[in-house]
Amino acid sequence: MSSPPEGWRLRGVRRVFATALATCLPWAVAAPAEAATIGMERLALVVSRVDHPAFSIRDLSLHASGGEARLALEIAHLRVGAGELRGLGLRCAQGALSYPFIACRDGRPHIGADELPWRVDFDLDLTTGEANAVARGERGARVAFRADASGRLHGRITRLSLTELAARLQPHLAALVGWKAAGLVDGEIEWLPPGAARGAAATDGRLIVRGTIDAGGFGSADGLQAGEKLGVDFRFDASRRRGRWHGEGSVDWRSGAIYWHPFFVEAGARLDVAGAMQGDRLDLQRVVLQLEGVDALAATAVLDVRRRRLVDGAMTMSRADLAIVGPRWIAPLVAPQAAERLRFAGHVSAGVRVGAGALQEFDAVFDAAGFSLPGAAGGGLALGPVSGHVPWRAGASSRADLRVDGGRWERLTLGPFLLAAELQGDRIAFARSSIPLLDGAVVLDGLALQRVTEGWRGSGQVVVEPLSMRLLTDALGLPSMGGVLTASIPALNLRPGEISLDGALVISAFDGYVQATELRVREPFGIASHLSANIEARHIDLAQLTDTFRFGSITGFVDADVRDLELQRWRPVRFDARIASSAGSYPRRISQRAVQNISALGGAGASAAIQRGLIGLFDTFGYRELGFRCVLRANVCRADGIAGANRADDGFVIVRGGGVPALDVIGYNRRIDWNELVERLQRVTSGKVAPELR
Repeated sequence: MSSPPEGWRLRGVRRVFATALATCLPWAVAAPAEAATIGMERLALVVSRVDHPAFSIRDLSLHASGGEARLALEIAHLRVGAGELRGLGLRCAQGALSYPFIACRDGRPHIGADELPWRVDFDLDLTTGEANAVARGERGARVAFRADASGRLHGRITRLSLTELAARLQPHLAALVGWKAAGLVDGEIEWLPPGAARGAAATDGRLIVRGTIDAGGFGSADGLQAGEKLGVDFRFDASRRRGRWHGEGSVDWRSGAIYWHPFFVEAGARLDVAGAMQGDRLDLQRVVLQLEGVDALAATAVLDVRRRRLVDGAMTMSRADLAIVGPRWIAPLVAPQAAERLRFAGHVSAGVRVGAGALQEFDAVFDAAGFSLPGAAGGGLALGPVSGHVPWRAGASSRADLRVDGGRWERLTLGPFLLAAELQGDRIAFARSSIPLLDGAVVLDGLALQRVTEGWRGSGQVVVEPLSMRLLTDALGLPSMGGVLTASIPALNLRPGEISLDGALVISAFDGYVQATELRVREPFGIASHLSANIEARHIDLAQLTDTFRFGSITGFVDADVRDLELQRWRPVRFDARIASSAGSYPRRISQRAVQNISALGGAGASAAIQRGLIGLFDTFGYRELGFRCVLRANVCRADGIAGANRADDGFVIVRGGGVPALDVIGYNRRIDWNELVERLQRVTSGKVAPELR
């Protein structure tokens, strides 16, 4: 057989590689052959490199031996995106080389040392470029391609198993390690050269891909991403003009469900895209997502593919029905443990614009939006309806206005209020707002937040205007109390993971006041919450206090100090607490039941010392003063009584009698288990304890 002329040699090589590259990515441009020789019995071709932003090939070689009827194609290194394959090849034990024809029968593909369970047959005419190739896999899988003399290429994929494909590629692609895949792919691929189709005369080629995935599925090793019973239809149509690709496509998700932590989504979505690509720049001119519960969701974007960076973009969402999108997209993010109980209502529309890789504009419009979280025994949390507009502009000031028509926490009801704020950069400054609460109000004044690297920090003032204690305690499910509650927080500070006060939190209650200073709460909503404070209470009316908690009757007033208070997970772990009678002249009486309960708190060894013969004649007794101290360390309360009232028997006086009959309440146990003391406090109103009389 004679050798072909020199001119054919290069034209034939280019035709072969143009056809091969059109099969994979038709926009690829193959580098010139490093060496090519064609003889009567032997063909050897080596290409050192083929580069493209999407992929690269190193050391491609084709060897054909007519005499030995063998043909081998080897690729030392193939990179596609972040994935790499090494040692790709096809070996034909039954090859044929008879210029201008090359044929392969029963070809065996391999990756490295792993032979794939596919058999490949192909025929190639080097002079015309016509080619036929068929690859047959297991369970009826088949991939067939046909190229004609015009350069037109048509391929059909039948029953391609994603399970088998992933299993074979996983040892060689790090991105697939730990993932499982399932499903069957059927589809067509068509490449039309310039002028091969109507309207394509001005193009440099056109690629059409369409197909389906049935019984699809995937899963990650940690179980946080999974899909099953997936049915998807996809289509893509792209043409190349003057070095720039233009295309459009769609993905129609018709069946199945996907869990992508923390979201669970069922089929029904459809994505339509149109755009252009040149070099590393992908210009998405139209992206439309059809999603249940959203009237319209559209976007545009400019992407730097190589750097994987959004350069410019915009997104609009019209009238998202919160009753539908809330449980699917919002609840799993904000309250995953209560996602099934959260309820949403109303609509929200939004718009976002990104420029130069940074957020430039954001708008959200709420229309009668609201949410509720039912409690286990009724009540729960609710807010709304909320209506208004929240705009944000980079480098400019904007004003947000919201009208909240009410809310509820358990049985605490909020009335309608307005919330206004100035937004500028990473700062939010709220206007003074009065939030109706029961028959009073909570007033926010000067509240401002600033976003920092760690989160949000800010400060403001909070005032609680007079609230009926009866309404408040009834709403909180506490024993009914009289009087009113007022509170003032002059300097509330918010930091990432921390809430603290500068100055004092003052609450008026029981005709006196309670004041907290150096109050600091770390991780208030976390599992490792920690509170520290110093608390001072003055002139607390014991008659109101004991009547409220059914402790028995005590008239008079007390002062209390709690120093170095620490709570972990909202449980006391450390404090130094002291209670003592307030100074001044006022009636001081204590009932038998109160004596009994005070004695019971001391446990075995606590006693009420009284003249035994007179006990049955009196319901109440006079007293001179009372006092108690508890220093909590390591879950043990070290107890003491009235300061300076030490006894020779090491007892401590809790109540010092005055008048007739004389009555003292004395404690003898100076170390009390804290949990046991709390249990006693819960039992003292049961009426089943009796004082020890001496």
